[in-house]
Amino acid sequence: MHPRGRTAVSMHVAAAVLTVLVSASCSMRPLQGVLVPSSEAVEAASQVPILIGTTRARSSSDPGEMFSREPSSEMAFAQVTVSIPPDGSRKAGEIQWPLSPPGDPRKEFVTASAGYLDRTEFGAAVSSAAKARHLTKTLVFVHGFNNRFDDAVYRYAQFVHDGRLPVIPILFSWPSQGAGNLGSYDHDRKVAGRSGSALTELLDTVNANPAVKEITFVCHSMGCLVTLDALRSRASHGGSVPKLKNVALVAPDIGFDEFISAVGALGPRRPRIGLFLSQDDTALKLSKSLAGGTTRLGDINPQDEPYKSALAQQKILVFDLTHLGGDDSHSRAFGEVGSVMGMIKQRLAQGQQLGEDPSRTASH
Repeated sequence: MHPRGRTAVSMHVAAAVLTVLVSASCSMRPLQGVLVPSSEAVEAASQVPILIGTTRARSSSDPGEMFSREPSSEMAFAQVTVSIPPDGSRKAGEIQWPLSPPGDPRKEFVTASAGYLDRTEFGAAVSSAAKARHLTKTLVFVHGFNNRFDDAVYRYAQFVHDGRLPVIPILFSWPSQGAGNLGSYDHDRKVAGRSGSALTELLDTVNANPAVKEITFVCHSMGCLVTLDALRSRASHGGSVPKLKNVALVAPDIGFDEFISAVGALGPRRPRIGLFLSQDDTALKLSKSLAGGTTRLGDINPQDEPYKSALAQQKILVFDLTHLGGDDSHSRAFGEVGSVMGMIKQRLAQGQQLGEDPSRTASH
């Protein structure tokens, strides 16, 4: 077969596989109305308030969507409180999507409240959450490819709840198409590459809040492109963010060499960086083929060279999640958040420092 013919066939197969991979986890959720608040409350359910900064435009067609896949030139703000059913009625690590909105809070995730905020109201909401819950730490989550706005909100609520995270949760949602096809993958990658400045803006807003003492970033998959760009932008302008202490990259869909170069450019005053990877990440292996064979950071073997030495030189904390198993290797950290938090706590209890050999981190 002619090389061009083989390329066309391989791209066709890749597109088909990509569609299956990215749509499987969203196949059970309703297409509309998820963020319409439910009037029914269940005493044993847990309420998880999510504060939001987004560069998506407001939805004009579905009030239960709030924000669409279309980009906005200005940052918008909102707050959504997600009700999560009692622990005995659900499997931890999973989102129990309502079969039809607004859903049954006894056994499904439902929206308890949702509303738009302006910038001043957003800052006041952060301060109010800090005071009411006696918290000073925020966790800013940046979602990945093929995420609608409601996908990102519910996934983050699940992550915070199942991890029992003592933080003020803040979501940064960039305008992913929320569609599982090759064209959307290419589109999302370009949009992600242009979204770093908006994340920097949100970071500055949170950093300026006196109620916040510490900020951690968690990015997933393609969202790590957004995060690295934001960090590079802040570093290139000679400014540091004293409150930004940690950055966790989960299954990052980034070229390994690109990551090492970006981290090196951040300078010595950068936050602590943790890498959460799975060597069997099927989605990233496909992404590698779409990227012309460029190795993706999120599915390397951290024991192999040149990865081991490069990560050690840059003092990257490595968490290999391969052994955790599960059906969705690309989102393993969210589905197995209890185990992941246990790994982190064990590492801290052992007093491991950033400069230690990453080979020690892979075994825990």
